[in-house]
Amino acid sequence: MPPSSHRNPEEDDSEPEMIDEDDAQEVLEGEDGDGDIPMGSDDEGSDELVLHNDSIAYFDAHNDSVFAIAQHPLFPNLVATGGSEGDADDAPGKGYVVDTSAAASRPVLPPSYNAAADSRQENTALQPLFAIDGHTDSINALAFTLPRGDFLVSGGMDGRLRVYAVAASASGARFKFLAESQETEEVNWLAPCPSPDHPNTVALGASDGSVWVFTLDPADAANPIQIVQSYFLHTGPCTAGTWTPDGLLLATVSEDSSLHVFDVWGAAAAKSLVTDNGQTVVSLTDVDQRFAVDGGLYSVAVSPSGGLLAAGGALGAIRIVSLPRLSQQPQQQQTSSRQQQSQQQAAGTILASLAVQSDSIESLAFSPTTPLLAAGSVDGSIAVYDPARSFALRKHLKGAHEGESVVKVDFVRNPPTAAEQGWLLTSCGLDGVVRRWDLRGAATAAGGGAAALVREWRGHRGGGEGGGVLGFVQGETGERLVTAGDDGVVLVFEA
Repeated sequence: MPPSSHRNPEEDDSEPEMIDEDDAQEVLEGEDGDGDIPMGSDDEGSDELVLHNDSIAYFDAHNDSVFAIAQHPLFPNLVATGGSEGDADDAPGKGYVVDTSAAASRPVLPPSYNAAADSRQENTALQPLFAIDGHTDSINALAFTLPRGDFLVSGGMDGRLRVYAVAASASGARFKFLAESQETEEVNWLAPCPSPDHPNTVALGASDGSVWVFTLDPADAANPIQIVQSYFLHTGPCTAGTWTPDGLLLATVSEDSSLHVFDVWGAAAAKSLVTDNGQTVVSLTDVDQRFAVDGGLYSVAVSPSGGLLAAGGALGAIRIVSLPRLSQQPQQQQTSSRQQQSQQQAAGTILASLAVQSDSIESLAFSPTTPLLAAGSVDGSIAVYDPARSFALRKHLKGAHEGESVVKVDFVRNPPTAAEQGWLLTSCGLDGVVRRWDLRGAATAAGGGAAALVREWRGHRGGGEGGGVLGFVQGETGERLVTAGDDGVVLVFEA
């Protein structure tokens, strides 16, 4: 970044240089009317620009924006990042795996310690463990498979799905290319399946609207990437997708304002809970005016119980839809056909239509233990709803990211303090800042309840275009965060 002023020391004089009044374009009258304007130390910017950087480590091998980030499920110190090799339209995709355990923690300092001195402490420069290549366009999706992170999967704007075998332990990790598949023109997102009965399975959504589910099997040398299902119900780009917590259903949304919840493994069909198309338990489109969202849907989340789904889209619209609970049915006698029909009618019911925020909903997250739903919007705000009270607005943090888009919201799953369980929310935005909120403040009817800003982390360039944080991972405890910067830098922060 260029300095705020350039000065040659040899040209400095002890006396200030004055100009004649006749040469001035405009003379400003001061408060005392005699033409003098009082000058204070705060009236002019300092010649020295101090950059605020809270990170303890950085990785700067990317040559352009970092679009994707993923964290190993068993070894959270292993973080994969992906972007492009450069800013050209035809620049190839490039990614890396880094070990964040190399980042040295900083000692806790007293409040009186000089903040500027703290910002000048030496940060750890992380080195790549492995390079993710082979993509001819940007990598914009990454995922480690569940439950053990046996594979790392990268998806690119070139439509390629590339798979790497992972051998990870406490002493280190090795990565080896396994295979590649290309079934579509552009991969928009990847989501690993959490079902223990279907390990090493991943779903993807594509720009042509298609949805694919793959299972990875290195034992089959001829076909290690096996297609489980493919769906073609969306008529516009598939923008987001997520599995239910049991991994039995896959929910996807699209720019065409449609929501489909796919019965990937046939569990719903076995209970006669699929729709007429035989593929989904819920299919809603803009044909139903109660569900229609003018401008499309861009985010989706499922509650921890698996019974509720939130779909967010343009103009701040959020739709709450009921889902069947396939794996949590109570032990009882065989369900009658009338009861089965009642369950089928309940699935897909539109329970609420929310529109507090003024622009597109980019991210949705349910609290893992507390009845809360958080929504991050392009208008720079975060709205928090209470599912236990008919999704009443609990809080509306209008200036959460200083007027810049909120890119991601995510609850801390297992914070160090039990009292904080389910209440801590982390967010990032195009202002270049990561923030953590404590949502335990009392709610009001207007959603104006206070939410304490627990911590904020700075270090990325903000300002929207060419700046901001495009994603983060925070592990189970949230004690270390790793960010993907639009400025091409990956930073490690410590809570």
